[in-house]
Amino acid sequence: AIPTLDLSTARDLGLEHASMTQWNQVQQLEIKFLEQVDQFYDDNFPMEIRHLLAQWIENQDWEAASNNETMATILLQNLLIQLDDQLGRVSKEKNLLLIHNLKRIRKVLQGKFHGNPMHVAVVISNCLREERRILAAANMPVQGPLEKSLQSSSVSERQRNVEHKVSAIKNSVQMTEQDAKYLEDLQDEFDYRYKTIQTMDQSDKNNALMNQEVLTLQEMLNSLDFKRKETLSKMTQIVNETDLLMNSMLIEELQDWKRRQQIACIGGPLHNGLDQLQNCFTLLAESLFQLRRQLEKLEEQSTKMTYEGDPIPLQRMHLLERVTFLIYNLFKNSFVVERQPCMPTHPQRPMVLKTLIQFTVKLRLLIKLPELNYQVKVKASIDKNVSTLSNRRFVLCGTHVKAMSIEESSNGSLSVEFRHLQPKEMKSSAGSKGNENLVFFNNPPSATLSQLLEVMSWQFSSYVGRGLNSDQLNMLAEKLTVQSNYSDGHLTWAKFCKEHLPGKSFTFWTWLEAILDLIKKHILPLWIDGYVMGFVSKEKERLLLKDKMPGTFLLRFSESHLGGITFTWVDHSENGEVRFHSVEPYNKGRLSALPFADILRDYKVIMAENIPENPLKYLYPDIPKDKAFGKHYSSQPCEVARPTERGDKGYVPSVFIPISTIRSDSTEPQSPSDLLPMSPSVYAVLRENLSPATIETAMKSPYSAE
Repeated sequence: AIPTLDLSTARDLGLEHASMTQWNQVQQLEIKFLEQVDQFYDDNFPMEIRHLLAQWIENQDWEAASNNETMATILLQNLLIQLDDQLGRVSKEKNLLLIHNLKRIRKVLQGKFHGNPMHVAVVISNCLREERRILAAANMPVQGPLEKSLQSSSVSERQRNVEHKVSAIKNSVQMTEQDAKYLEDLQDEFDYRYKTIQTMDQSDKNNALMNQEVLTLQEMLNSLDFKRKETLSKMTQIVNETDLLMNSMLIEELQDWKRRQQIACIGGPLHNGLDQLQNCFTLLAESLFQLRRQLEKLEEQSTKMTYEGDPIPLQRMHLLERVTFLIYNLFKNSFVVERQPCMPTHPQRPMVLKTLIQFTVKLRLLIKLPELNYQVKVKASIDKNVSTLSNRRFVLCGTHVKAMSIEESSNGSLSVEFRHLQPKEMKSSAGSKGNENLVFFNNPPSATLSQLLEVMSWQFSSYVGRGLNSDQLNMLAEKLTVQSNYSDGHLTWAKFCKEHLPGKSFTFWTWLEAILDLIKKHILPLWIDGYVMGFVSKEKERLLLKDKMPGTFLLRFSESHLGGITFTWVDHSENGEVRFHSVEPYNKGRLSALPFADILRDYKVIMAENIPENPLKYLYPDIPKDKAFGKHYSSQPCEVARPTERGDKGYVPSVFIPISTIRSDSTEPQSPSDLLPMSPSVYAVLRENLSPATIETAMKSPYSAE
């Protein structure tokens, strides 16, 4: 395993690096969030690399590389080159520890990912996404009922109780170890004295010394019998306490971890605590194995010397059977799925599998003992009972039998990861098609509105790096319940993703998923920065803007266009009347041609006889537009060039300028967001030689939208 770096010691090792945007934010988190970050950095992607190459790593498109082998190969090569550069730097600084670690890391990375470069892209992409999710969770103080239940004080109290009881059992077994050793010494002394008497002459056996020795032996035998009974009683108590702990608190704790894992699979807060569980499982296993060895020693002692009423033959076998059964149960429950099935192409959708698409899954044994130095093989298969119930049959393609190994984990536990499994559906027999899906999703349970809203916020947090605040959730609640003052009633599956929204041709989930896709592909940095209000109704929008300075605008998602985003600004007419202007929503097609931040910077509107100007001045509530979006502009606005000036290769440079027109009798842009391919020089000449009315007439031409 590669030596890993703790966040708290990063600076101590001289690993400071400039301009680490996301990574800098991570390092400023509270300790409870830093512990979550520490969970997903291991020898697959050591934290040293994340720290040293932070800026370079964040500038690469790892998600795209996870689906493109050529791109992944290039990125892996560049990663190793970057690592070599860092090695050269630290070699000059003579940082021996860091040099040693980096050389080992480079060797392991090259060996691990050389034949599978896409896997390193998946690993790094997942780490960056989890960082964004943790940052979002840290910035969202409002917790929903599900998250509160996972982090309740009673849960934490039970965790502490489990750890305390496991330690107590371990200490008790150590005490019985001393008792067993005392028994062995006592029996050895008794055996020595007894054999000494046996070797004495017959004449010596009648004297007083001999009688005293016999009395001493009887006392020793009584003491030996008492100590055997006491030791077995203590062992019985340990077995009872272990049985109770395993079948109540420890198993309950394991079920809670599995529940947290399920929540994380649908976008919830990261689950942790598996290392703590492993510690408890390991300590219990150590205690039970030690107890079994003690019982075996008692058997040896009883074989050497037994007597009428000897408790060892009467109790030892039953105790040994109970200990063996507890060990079996402990191992059975310690085998867990550490990372649920997930397609590398859809890391944000774990447990959703497509036929003939590879997925990965990782399993782990929560018992870490030297006794487990033998080979444990794991076989992955499809549950045939489920397949039978649904009248669909699946098989797994790829290597589905692997041996567990400590090399698969960062902490030395036995683990195994399947990386190339593919589900394949077998052809159904005749007449079975009509029965498909009778079991799955036939009657999904309803959910409370508060639960559903919390899960939706998790989806945004996990997929696009920022969850939803209370105002955004309120808007979604109103949309789902079609009422302003909603109660925490129940919503059906059909209401959520089957029935069309009132007056629309799409469902609520279709609308929401299109927005997620829009954010992910076109406005992600703006969303993460919190500059997209997004979920706000037209009515609420006007209430927010009506008292603001002219030119104040906000960004919201379209309710009528799938995957559309628009902006609305406020201004005043000559008589002081408040007016609102909303541009036609931009969809992914338009945003693929021009980044949204550039649209906000360059947007122009022609009103009446006025010269085109940008009406967008302040992002709601009062943030200067360039202050909010300046760092996201793809380039600085081009200087206006004259037609005689030549750009590269003799061409006059051109830019896309989004222009809208507003007639004097309308408050809405007539043709919002049309992208007009026009060079700065041509635009300057138009302004000098044509009146605004002529420009407006040209823009109304049927050819202007081509």
